[in-house]
Amino acid sequence: MGLEADYLLDRRALKRRVTLWRLLAIVMAIGLTTFFFLGHPAPQFKNVHIALLQIKGTIYHDKDRVLAIEKARDNPSIKALLIEIDSPGGTVVGGETLHEAIRYFAGKKPVVAVMGDLATSAGYMTAIAADQIYAQRATLTGSIGVLFQTAEITSLLEKLGINVEVLKSSPLKGTPSLLERVTPVARKTIRFLIDDMSNMFVRMVANRRNISIDIAKGLSDGRVYTGQMALKHGLIDAIGGRREALKWLEIKRNISNDLPIIDLRSGISGMNWLERLQSLTQKVFISERLVLDGLLSIWQPSDG
Repeated sequence: MGLEADYLLDRRALKRRVTLWRLLAIVMAIGLTTFFFLGHPAPQFKNVHIALLQIKGTIYHDKDRVLAIEKARDNPSIKALLIEIDSPGGTVVGGETLHEAIRYFAGKKPVVAVMGDLATSAGYMTAIAADQIYAQRATLTGSIGVLFQTAEITSLLEKLGINVEVLKSSPLKGTPSLLERVTPVARKTIRFLIDDMSNMFVRMVANRRNISIDIAKGLSDGRVYTGQMALKHGLIDAIGGRREALKWLEIKRNISNDLPIIDLRSGISGMNWLERLQSLTQKVFISERLVLDGLLSIWQPSDG
């Protein structure tokens, strides 16, 4: 009986060791793959071409993408930037930095944007950085504005008989918080933040679409527009897709539409393989919208 028990213990210990080594092997394999495929500089294309920037999904502040756009501005092989957008938006900082990078590029070379199914909130903020904007008639765009999301669970904790005490240096420190009800003062402070960033977005729209602030404010109540509605209100320039965008580049900017279109790559990144692995696993295992932080400019129809 004793020998059988020792055997079972040895088997369990062996199984634990094998499982541990398997997990380590998987982590190392993913790390090496991430390093070799994401950590190397992108190839530099020497032939004259049009750079393609695809904006898909939730928009974050992406330093690599911003750097790629800035480098493309001074790359003599790149004659124009074609942006294709299919995004509900994301963080305000993500949209703002992307907008500024595109405008920096546009100071030297032409930029044309094409909207897909969705180009709302920070997605629209990205689009208006272009010199010309196209959308399909059924594209959804607009949702101009900013939001701040929070939650509090004090009522739930009270039902569970849990009392939470928060000690802090000042009334607004750490607010809003899950563990405190939002006070009128905290709500007013958050409102100031939202209004400040919302006004920035409105000024962007007025400036880039060449309309008055009052008209821009009227269009910035958070609603979405179809492509044909957006055209009527002056939020886009024309109905169309990639073909029309390339034709515009040829006619208005004298750039041949026979040039190859090549994805814009980010070149050398300062992010090490461990950071890349963390970012990659986060995108695979965690819903992007669950990890959004800060002020947001995103369309969330499911919240209605």
